[in-house]
Amino acid sequence: MDVSGGSGQPRSDDGEPTERPAGPTAPTNDGGPDLTDAPTTPPGAGTPAGTGKPEPKPEPPAGTPTPENKNPKTPAEPPAPATDETAAPGASGSDETGGAGISGPDRTGGSGAARPDETGGRGHAHSGMAKGQPPRRPREPGGGLLMGRPFGVPVYVAPSWFIVAALITWVFGGQLDRVLPELGAARYLVSLFFAIAFYASVLVHELAHTVAAIRFKLPVRRIQLQFFGGVSEIEKEAETPGREFVLAFVGPLLSLVLSGLFYLAMQPVRPGTVPGVLLAGLMVSNLIVAIFNLLPGLPLDGGRMLRAVVWKITGRPMSGTVAAAWVGRALAVAVLIGLPLLNYSGAFGGGTEDANGMDALTDGLLAAVLAAIIWTGAGNSLRMARLREHLPELRARTLTRRAVPVETETPLSEALRRANAAGARALVVVDADGNPLSLVREAAIVGVPEHRRPWVAVSGLAQDLTDGMRVSAELAGEDLLDVLRATPATEYLVVEETGEIYGVLSAADVERAFVRAMARPS
Repeated sequence: MDVSGGSGQPRSDDGEPTERPAGPTAPTNDGGPDLTDAPTTPPGAGTPAGTGKPEPKPEPPAGTPTPENKNPKTPAEPPAPATDETAAPGASGSDETGGAGISGPDRTGGSGAARPDETGGRGHAHSGMAKGQPPRRPREPGGGLLMGRPFGVPVYVAPSWFIVAALITWVFGGQLDRVLPELGAARYLVSLFFAIAFYASVLVHELAHTVAAIRFKLPVRRIQLQFFGGVSEIEKEAETPGREFVLAFVGPLLSLVLSGLFYLAMQPVRPGTVPGVLLAGLMVSNLIVAIFNLLPGLPLDGGRMLRAVVWKITGRPMSGTVAAAWVGRALAVAVLIGLPLLNYSGAFGGGTEDANGMDALTDGLLAAVLAAIIWTGAGNSLRMARLREHLPELRARTLTRRAVPVETETPLSEALRRANAAGARALVVVDADGNPLSLVREAAIVGVPEHRRPWVAVSGLAQDLTDGMRVSAELAGEDLLDVLRATPATEYLVVEETGEIYGVLSAADVERAFVRAMARPS
């Protein structure tokens, strides 16, 4: 069974974020804790934040005991490893269930997402990275035994395939024993060859989807052969209903073509021989794959074709997904009830006189497994469609916290005072030229007692910046989640296309915004 598809290109009726005129202001607080609940140094110790120039280190107040170490650095705990796939936001680019997940350690409670002031601007310290270049993509996922890379797409065989191959070998071997009893134990070798050839046909089916996706410039994450067929994990959604229809139809079409080719190959072969039986079995199995996948319900190819038709009529991909998903659920119920009844009635060549308790149990289990796969795939398709509809609401520009630049030696209390004066909620450690070096972690700030903050330098609480921690302010939706997922961290430096610092993006803010968006009805 083919459940190919992909986590699609997010689309929404929402417009683009309003462009902010250049100015001295930047994102303001919109809830959540303030980073500035700490004693501050006397007025005059430094200039207001937002100028883009680091200020000199302030001197302690007169009469205050000065510790021997003039630059104490409280060692900050390194961030815990982020989990790979989390429930929100969504998926990895998986076919039916995945989403682009964000995970970040050190989530501090109560720090709500902050929307920027639409009339505001940004600090003018330079980011040290031109154009906000995205990080390298993460290491490609596995999924079983790597078999090759046709068209540059990795093909994996899942461990569950070996179970199915053994089952096919056993069942087909029993059929061969009735047709060709002279084979003896060799019939299982012939059956194993049939199982491999059948899944090679399934691979051709999936490669048809892959070639069409590449033709439409849609990235394909991988192809996986698994328990009931294969999956082509296409990471973006087709841009038009016409392309969606073609992308879904080419798979069953190739299966029909293969069935026809095996039928033609049967003609010169004498029936009742090993080649004749193999060719007949491959002809029938590919015909069944094509017909089954043309059934009009998600997650089957026919369901995607139905989705494309409804999308074309209504103009909304979500409407097409809802219609095709509910048809898929109805199809699951029909398979659960109808498949055993059809087999019992003799529609598949059997009859009541040939049936026994074991056959009835096998038919029921097969129907239950197929129905469960279809029902689950339909539900996952609905969830993915909802995710795609809300993804455009996640914009780096609107979720970014305003930040102030501070020098390495700046005491935490002074840095918090400047953030309070500027209405900022994040600190960026910069060098003498204003180039960012690291980000002060919010969790680390919370862990410093107030009486220690005048004597703790911000550099001791900061996490060094890597290329993956620099995010363009123009990123939104799935593109934003892909970049954050590539380099899991708690905070990211957000930069303008010119390379100027825009602010700091917290992964926790993105997750909360995602949860709020998903809670709203479609």
